[in-house]
Amino acid sequence: MKELRQGIKRMLGRYPQLDRLAKLYLFRKRAHSTGHPDWSDMLSVDGEAWHDALRAGRGGPRVLLATNAGGYFTGASLESLVGVGLTLRKAEVHVSLCDAALPACMLAHTGYFPDSSAFAKQGPLDLCGSCFAPAEKMFRSLDFPVHRLGDQLTAQDRELAASLAATTPAEAIPGFRLEGLEVGEHALAGTLRFFARADLDGEPDGEAILRRYFQASLITALGTRRLVRANGYAVAVFHHGIYVPQGIVGEVCRQEGVRVVTWNPAYRKQSFVFSHGDSYHRTLMTEPTSAWDRLAWTPEMEADILDYLKSRWQGTEDWIWFHERPQVDVHAIAAETGVDFSKPCIGLLTNVMWDAQLHYATNAFPSMLAWVLETIRYFAARPELQLLIRVHPAEIRGTLPSRQPIVAEIRRAFPVLPPNVFVIPPESHISTYAAMLQCDSVIIFGTKTGVELTSMGIPVVVAGEAWIRNKGVTLDATSVPDYFRILDQLPLGCRMDAPLIERSRRYAYHWFFRRMIPLEFAEPAAGDPPFRIRVERLAHVAPGRSTGLDTICDGILQGSDFTFPAERLRQRV
Repeated sequence: MKELRQGIKRMLGRYPQLDRLAKLYLFRKRAHSTGHPDWSDMLSVDGEAWHDALRAGRGGPRVLLATNAGGYFTGASLESLVGVGLTLRKAEVHVSLCDAALPACMLAHTGYFPDSSAFAKQGPLDLCGSCFAPAEKMFRSLDFPVHRLGDQLTAQDRELAASLAATTPAEAIPGFRLEGLEVGEHALAGTLRFFARADLDGEPDGEAILRRYFQASLITALGTRRLVRANGYAVAVFHHGIYVPQGIVGEVCRQEGVRVVTWNPAYRKQSFVFSHGDSYHRTLMTEPTSAWDRLAWTPEMEADILDYLKSRWQGTEDWIWFHERPQVDVHAIAAETGVDFSKPCIGLLTNVMWDAQLHYATNAFPSMLAWVLETIRYFAARPELQLLIRVHPAEIRGTLPSRQPIVAEIRRAFPVLPPNVFVIPPESHISTYAAMLQCDSVIIFGTKTGVELTSMGIPVVVAGEAWIRNKGVTLDATSVPDYFRILDQLPLGCRMDAPLIERSRRYAYHWFFRRMIPLEFAEPAAGDPPFRIRVERLAHVAPGRSTGLDTICDGILQGSDFTFPAERLRQRV
């Protein structure tokens, strides 16, 4: 069976249009079957109690579930559960969905549209038919008011968006602001996500599709602003908090004084990350250390986090992992890479270049690619050191494979690599953890692996937006000269000291066990989404029944921290 699946995958890879049709078929099938929760079983038993809860919530805090992309099944599924939980806590829940009003959105990418010229002309219509209607049906089954984005737009709004998208110089779009709203930044991020690239160089349809995402950003801004002003929401809840349309929803709500809550699926199975005010891509770098560095640390907590971190080598406790049988043998790793671990070696971990391409004020370099290339040039002049570059496996194994591979970019800049620089490509089964354990220290840009490496005592240098930045455990570069001053100190010749390792593990415990909020209702499942919402009785999601759902709903309604009390629950066991 595995060989059959691999054969089908290879065949589809040779025929992009056939692959596109297969992907569209699966999308439509999920939209009309397993993509959204079926609340009918619960409502057939507890329908009267549910309608009592809806009536009790009217006049309570008004919450907007700004799902918008109904075909993002992970988002619609989880947000329906949150909506039920909020209703039982006497909130009035509304939903917003795009009804094919947007000429581009986060659901579209080259997997669905390998012919970018066709997308430049027609947009995402092939997705729209199976995006809006099934999600609307699911939310209306719960009797939530559903607001269509298109209904919020006037003819003048549409004309303004079309005119600005057509006449604004392409180079001015990324920095474009509409009455203070950063619409251009998210338009560019959405376009890069569509192409799965970090830039648009060499994409003949790049400008046309950027203009589509720009127009979609403008439409989202105008429609969301009218919706928010008409309904007086206390708080808006939505996934991602970046891209189009969700990044624009956040911009509008913040400007209009509506509290913002964003969320994403976390790494651990059945867990999710919620943040106040902005995308977690930003809030996790600015979260005060007082949220975790005063935890009463116990041997049991340390054992818990070390056990979990070790499980990440295999991915047994996570939604997603990249290698079923990672290569951990040091001699085999040395033989495959050519590196000599008996000599000083510095590790470098990349992340996916196109992912979350927003502006981060603390980044030392303008892009990850610039950082990689400049770092190679630096090490070419340091022959006494080796540089071992591990390219992120998600470049080819992620949900949206990169169309701008870092290995190709390195080869373009360095047809012949310096003899002391070695590259582990994304397809390699080499364990990132096993390889980095052999290094004196590791340099990162935006990867989350820095949280794990510091917990292992490995010194980490941060050049970009990695979440381990600002935690008092890494060497954080804030400018290019600052970065090279740090590299001049390498090799460090020692591991982190014991107090620093303990601090790192406290943060890892906070990040993996407290900020990742478990929800027992999200049962792991194959496919998209990677879980199915299962609620048998309404009472199971009532206040006091689920600590995870209580944490999420209290944070939404009361503004409290989205911190799961893992350490307190452990003490009760």
